[in-house]
Amino acid sequence: MICRLFPILLLALAGPPLASGTEPVSFRNDILPMLHRQGCVSGACHAKAEGQNNFKLTVFSYDPAADYHEIAQEDRGRRIVTGAPDQSLLLLKASGGVPHEGGARISPGSPAYQLIRTWISQGAQFSTPNEPSLLNISVDPVAQTYQKGSQHPLSVTAHYSNGTTRDVTAVALFNTQDEGMAKVDENGIVTAGTTPGEGVISVRYFDLVGLSRVTVPPEKLLPHDRYASLRMANEIDRLATKRHESLGLIRSEPCSDAEFLRRSSLDTLGWLPDPAQSRSFLADTSPDKREKFIDAMLSRDVEWADHWATKWGDLIRPNTQHVGVKAVFVLDQWLRQQFRENRPYDAFVRDLVTATGSTHDFGPATLFRDKREPADLAQYFSRVFLGVRLDCARCHHHPSEKWTQDDYYGFAAFFGSIKRKGTGISAPISGDAEYIYSAPGKGVEHPVTKVVMPPKPPETPAPTIPEGEDPREALADWMTAPDNPFLARAAVNRIWGEFFGRGIVDPVDDFRASNPATNQELLDWLAKDFVAHQFDLKHLVRTILLSETYQTSSLPNESNLADVRDFSRSYRRRLPAESMHDAVAAVTKVPTKFQGLLDGRPSSAGWTYKINSEFLDAFARPNSSADCPCERDRNGSVVQALHLMNAEGLQKKLTDPKGWASHLAASNLTPEAIIEDVYLSAFCRLPELDEKQAGLAVFNREGATRQTGTEDLIWSLVNTAEFVLNH
Repeated sequence: MICRLFPILLLALAGPPLASGTEPVSFRNDILPMLHRQGCVSGACHAKAEGQNNFKLTVFSYDPAADYHEIAQEDRGRRIVTGAPDQSLLLLKASGGVPHEGGARISPGSPAYQLIRTWISQGAQFSTPNEPSLLNISVDPVAQTYQKGSQHPLSVTAHYSNGTTRDVTAVALFNTQDEGMAKVDENGIVTAGTTPGEGVISVRYFDLVGLSRVTVPPEKLLPHDRYASLRMANEIDRLATKRHESLGLIRSEPCSDAEFLRRSSLDTLGWLPDPAQSRSFLADTSPDKREKFIDAMLSRDVEWADHWATKWGDLIRPNTQHVGVKAVFVLDQWLRQQFRENRPYDAFVRDLVTATGSTHDFGPATLFRDKREPADLAQYFSRVFLGVRLDCARCHHHPSEKWTQDDYYGFAAFFGSIKRKGTGISAPISGDAEYIYSAPGKGVEHPVTKVVMPPKPPETPAPTIPEGEDPREALADWMTAPDNPFLARAAVNRIWGEFFGRGIVDPVDDFRASNPATNQELLDWLAKDFVAHQFDLKHLVRTILLSETYQTSSLPNESNLADVRDFSRSYRRRLPAESMHDAVAAVTKVPTKFQGLLDGRPSSAGWTYKINSEFLDAFARPNSSADCPCERDRNGSVVQALHLMNAEGLQKKLTDPKGWASHLAASNLTPEAIIEDVYLSAFCRLPELDEKQAGLAVFNREGATRQTGTEDLIWSLVNTAEFVLNH
């Protein structure tokens, strides 16, 4: 890549330099901002791991002193000649006086040239006498409504410790995550897009981040009467409808009974009702039958535990070859027990955060066998339980958020006292137990300042920790406090994402100011209600399932055809691997025998990725050899389509003498009745007239038998989008 260290100086031509005339010029407050503007301190240029042409800066200037040393003092100060500024390599390369990979970027005598020349002639100081420190930045306007295609400039002001301010718009960095809603250029000019909605423009200056909220209203709003006539089952519907009305959306019609039955069963328990259950539900005329069905599902503790332990297994279950088979099994059994008992979420989190004891006796201790460095634990717990990705702040300031290295290593300090006894990791066996405990130690050092960091949560003063107490107890107290700003919101958002295909904040574990919730009021209410009901996960799920927002059709209307984020309709989603596998087992009535599981147990009972299954792998079961939390690929693929069409395992299920196809073929049922039962099993609905006729044609083909006709019918339905998707 062509080096772009010096194009930054051209920005001075567009306006006055940050310092001019005889005013003292500061490296920290005047020179570094220009390096930021042109990306010279990004990982693509001089801040990449190896630097560029033996010239290395820190990412986003997280260590200004190191950058100053590199420019002004490294190699005996060869880049700076204070007695003859024009002979400085820094200026000669920029102006083309000597060969430079990036070419000549400024001309001698230009304002940019003079600014750097003045700095060098003044002795190339890191800071000026009595130089104020940067406190914060403000962005104007803080919020703005734009008509489609309109433009508006942003201005950025830096505020300093001595009460002074400076316009830093020319050297700030601007970014938007949704260019369909609004774009922003390098000068801070915002251009509204054509997609109605709300979003943010993020602005970075050094390690500070500011935001400007953008609203693009719809060209046409619907009459209020349209919304007033909608049924509101609970507060979810009221808050979702309030949002929809502001955007000119109106939710789709309610889903059919068959759609609700299938969707809610797969989302809540990961299984399909059998034909008899579907017939009974469809025939029931009770106005409260959906509520009764929800309560019946939530009472099925074993299926509930298997389904949700699978989802949480993605987040906390490590690789058996790393920590040992027994340790993973004990953790998995603990996890399932938590869901069988519907353990309050705050108690569940506390056990995981403060785990001590043998990894062969207490499952949560396995987390601390797997992740052995305080920094790794900070990164993990903040992401999974707080919804905050502190990852970037491990090496430098977060590029799009306020988190700094102080935040990262202050959080890591809660795990600095963890000690281990027994046999450590000895992959690929790691068979023996390890004992996890807490004892005072040297603590966690900041990698730049080398200061031992006191344990401190994000955005919160450091707690007082009594001498000898495990700091994780204080962390758990803070995390599970009813007014904690992270835990409940992260939890309800994650659960919401499981039922709607995306979170109110999406990705579900990426809470930050530059990635706002699509409906903050709704998120806040869900979190408040969750806490008010003692962190009861089943209460949360029941509240979601009962809402009209969840029970909408996946078919769009005129207003919400383009909606992919505001939940005005149900979003179709591919079934996860385990649900897909168990749905196939349900329509063939031939369970798979998994190694290490009792006969007849569903794939959701699996406790390790090492249980072989080509089917689960084809449908993107996550590989736990990767660091948890494991991400699931929700997209369909050619491999999945080919597997359903041709997999030997599926063919064996269809032709199994003890399978459902054989049972139906040998029964006294007419072909019409067989077709109905197969449709009820696969889709929880009866076939339409044309579907029934197509099914009869399968049975009436030349050479067909009741056995082959039934097999072909089941095979054809399994290979439809209606079967593969939850809708």
